[in-house]
Amino acid sequence: MIFGENVDKVRRRLGRLLAREHPADADIVISIPDSANTAALGFSEESGIRFEIGLIRNHYVGRSFIVPDQKIRDLDVKVKFNPVKGVIRDKRVVLVDDSIVRGTTSKKLVQMVRNAGAKEIHFRVSAPPIISPCFFGIDMPTRQELIANRLSVEQIRQYLKVESLGYLSVKGMVGMPSLPDEDFCVGCFTGNYPLAIDENLDKLRLE
Repeated sequence: MIFGENVDKVRRRLGRLLAREHPADADIVISIPDSANTAALGFSEESGIRFEIGLIRNHYVGRSFIVPDQKIRDLDVKVKFNPVKGVIRDKRVVLVDDSIVRGTTSKKLVQMVRNAGAKEIHFRVSAPPIISPCFFGIDMPTRQELIANRLSVEQIRQYLKVESLGYLSVKGMVGMPSLPDEDFCVGCFTGNYPLAIDENLDKLRLE
């Protein structure tokens, strides 16, 4: 429960809103498990496109975006996810995730789904582009490592090699009735923080 709302229900609403903002002509909706599962269900419900389990996650592997080494992150993706080829083969797929950070994991997953036989891949993200680091508790990369800080949405689409790419808008996200009217930080999406930030400060330094 956050702000008095069930997180699962909020994520489903985000998925519904994402389907309205960025519809897709596709055969199935699949999520990048587990955090995007509910958003993908919401996208499916709003769009009328059937939800399927197209990726199976190994739950003994942690969050890949916080691993410090790129080679280890790439190996994590191969170990962490397995495509269900019988579900994906010859299908136009909506692939739903909750965020894109560096973009490297997303690219590997897109290639995995493509290799499983997908005819088309329409990538949908139930959050706005992350253009700035978080300085308030989320261990997120530097500004230079964030793909949306360096590339436009179209350039990211080309990098991922997908037929289409759609992010939830900041306006749509903050318009959710479950979020507070003010004092809600969207610094990672806008670059505007509620407090003055010294980006040169080493957050691991102890004083």
